[in-house]
Amino acid sequence: MTAEMFPKEKTIDLRKKHIGPSCKVFFSHDPIKIVRAKGQYMYDENGVRYLDCINNVAHVGHSHPMVVKAGAEQMELLNTNSRFLHDNLVQYAQRLQATLPEKLSVCYFVNSGSEANDLALRLAWEYTGHKDVITLDNAYHGHVSSLINISPYKFHQLANAEQSKSVHVALSPDLYRGNYRQDHPDPATAYADDVNNLIQKAHEKGHKVGAFIAESLQSCGGQVIPPAGYFQKVAQHVHQAGGLFIADEVQVGFGRVGTHFWAFQLQGEDFVPDIVTMGKPIGNGHPMSCVVTTREVAEAFKNSGMEYFNTFGGNPVSCAIGLAVLDVIEKEDLQGNALRVGGYLMRLLEQQKEKHPLVGDIRGRGLFVGAELVRDRVKLTPATAEAQDIIYKLKEQHILLSADGPHRNVLKFKPPMCFSEEDADMVVEKIDEILTGTLNAPLSPSSFPSISLAFTDLILAVPVCRH
Repeated sequence: MTAEMFPKEKTIDLRKKHIGPSCKVFFSHDPIKIVRAKGQYMYDENGVRYLDCINNVAHVGHSHPMVVKAGAEQMELLNTNSRFLHDNLVQYAQRLQATLPEKLSVCYFVNSGSEANDLALRLAWEYTGHKDVITLDNAYHGHVSSLINISPYKFHQLANAEQSKSVHVALSPDLYRGNYRQDHPDPATAYADDVNNLIQKAHEKGHKVGAFIAESLQSCGGQVIPPAGYFQKVAQHVHQAGGLFIADEVQVGFGRVGTHFWAFQLQGEDFVPDIVTMGKPIGNGHPMSCVVTTREVAEAFKNSGMEYFNTFGGNPVSCAIGLAVLDVIEKEDLQGNALRVGGYLMRLLEQQKEKHPLVGDIRGRGLFVGAELVRDRVKLTPATAEAQDIIYKLKEQHILLSADGPHRNVLKFKPPMCFSEEDADMVVEKIDEILTGTLNAPLSPSSFPSISLAFTDLILAVPVCRH
């Protein structure tokens, strides 16, 4: 390495001096300085190993040798603007399209999930001629201005923010704490009817809906799994209104759900979005993302008269890395591993639910799992401070886990896809020990400020959402 290795204290001081203060770090009172990583493990400057249960970015494992080799070899040959012909671009587009329904056949390569979702909105607006967008409560779709407007997870944090009149927030299809729950006879229809009501209200005000956008599984919203049939019913309402359905796979795509390569496929073979966005895992940490849509939508975008190009999106190095990621997923059966290990993890967590009243709900698919903590299983009182305490104590045990949801009380598992049953055993064993200690020695009020500080800094989106 050519860069100088600073003492941790100097790194902290320089970060405070030169990096924007809103760019938070995990555990800011005692941040971890990670200097290398491999597989599902990260190592600090002293060689201490941490089990990574957070990083859905390092999808096939940190520093995977096949991915590193592919990027390095291509970088030695060429990296240039994607407006030159190069086989990596078309080969990767072809490989990616083969994982999707046939009608999703046109790719636009960009550099981040935010950029992908922003472009998806442009495609929908151009195709439909309508500007209104329906989003889900607690949704997060990215950090650029157009996406903050459709991300309640973000704009609810702003004290004096006014919601855009062209943005309509539908109920999150949360079967545990939402308006329609497991005991409802048809929650999919009930939640879809809420979307239809928003469409009708928009029409009454002279607005027209261009797009409905949803994470295929809500991540920042608390690991929410929509009821089967919900997307089909929503798509029907949205299409009747002249809009398009955008499925955001930035957090959950590329085999993470185990049974399918894409999380939207959990809804059934009869559901196909009009636009799919992807990011994070696509390049295993390399800045890359993609928007895939139909030929009809792509032609409408072209016919607008404005040329579209992206200097770095789809460059030869990015596509070489993307191809390597697909190869690793297939060769190492990481989708199968997500199914097996994810199921094992959920069974272990269900045992914790039986043992500890604080564990209110276990939900997930594959290696996308949430454990919601509540102080009262009837009232569903969020156990926010307890979730914070667990995460802080896990860090002391060299396990990195996060929590999220509108009340920051959902323990959130989305580790690299090489996560093992032994890893699951270790993290759940430590959670069990912490929960047992919590029950025997309740948190004192004086401990809450330090715990809250630790947890607040653990999450990238710092303030608690207000509802």
